[in-house]
This record gives sequence, C-alpha cells and structure tokens, in this order.
Amino acid sequence: MAHVPSDIPSSSPPAPCPVPHFAPVRVRGGRHRLRRLLRHRRRAMAAGLAVTAAALVAAGPRDAERARPPGHPTAASSSPRPERATPWVTAPVRIADAETVRLLHRGDRVDVVAADGSASRVVAAGARVAEVPEPGDGAAESAAEAGALVVLSVPRPTAARLAGAGASMRLAVTLC
Repeated sequence: MAHVPSDIPSSSPPAPCPVPHFAPVRVRGGRHRLRRLLRHRRRAMAAGLAVTAAALVAAGPRDAERARPPGHPTAASSSPRPERATPWVTAPVRIADAETVRLLHRGDRVDVVAADGSASRVVAAGARVAEVPEPGDGAAESAAEAGALVVLSVPRPTAARLAGAGASMRLAVTLC
C-alpha cells in the first residue's frame, strides 16, 4: 500500500471565487495583418507550384518516344511522310488474324510479320496504320480471303515487299 502523508488536509476544496469583469482586448491592425498573411501565402503557394512544375519538367522523360503509350503516335511520328526522299504510299494488307486487326486504331505503329510454315520474318517495321476498314457484309468468304484488311502507310519499297509476302504467306502484326 502507498503511504499517504499526514500533512495534507482532508477537507473539501476551497469555494470558487468570482472572476472580475474586464473590457475586451482589442488588437489594432488585425485586418491588415490578415490580408498581408493571405497575400504572402498566395505568393508562397505560387512559388511552390512554379518550383514543382520546373522539377517535373527537369525529371521528365528525355525522349518523346519513351513518354508515349505503346501503339500511339507522337506529334513527330504522326506525319505519314517523314523528311526522307523515299515516297510513302498506303498499302492495303490482309492480316490472317481478324481479331488482332480489331485491336488496331488509326495512327498505331505496327510491325508486319510474314510466316511460312516454321520460318517467319519481319516484312515491314514501324508501319503506321492509316485506316482499319469495317469488315464486308459477305458472309461466305473464301479461304483465300480469310482474315481482315488493314491499310498501312509505308515506303514504296516496303509496299512492294508487303504485296509479295501477302500473296504467298500468312501475315501478322505486332504493336510497336
């Protein structure tokens, strides 16, 4: 048991005494200080936002190609004809897997792969999808017309390779 000192009186607490009435304290210039505080807070917030924006720009990706989502063109790559001397043409290509073509959108970049048995090779690298036509109404398609059509924008020599490969091999696409 804890020992209680005997010098502490065991009487009740003292009676409350009344608090004297006093006039309210008035601070001069309170509104001016509040306005000045708000003005400086706005400046501090603006400076903080500017520093944050500068840090985000400095820490951002250096290359525009790394900043874009896969399969979507950037401003530099969306033009159908780059600054090269090789003329670009649009080439309709029948892809063997129609469901894959449904995933494509105008402006996507694709690689076209030709497969013949066990061997495969890339026929067109980085071709831009110019258009994805709607499938035809003909329900009875022949085996030669199986697949889906996609229109690609490629250099003229690549268009010739695509036409040759499409005549003798099955073509597939992969998103870049």
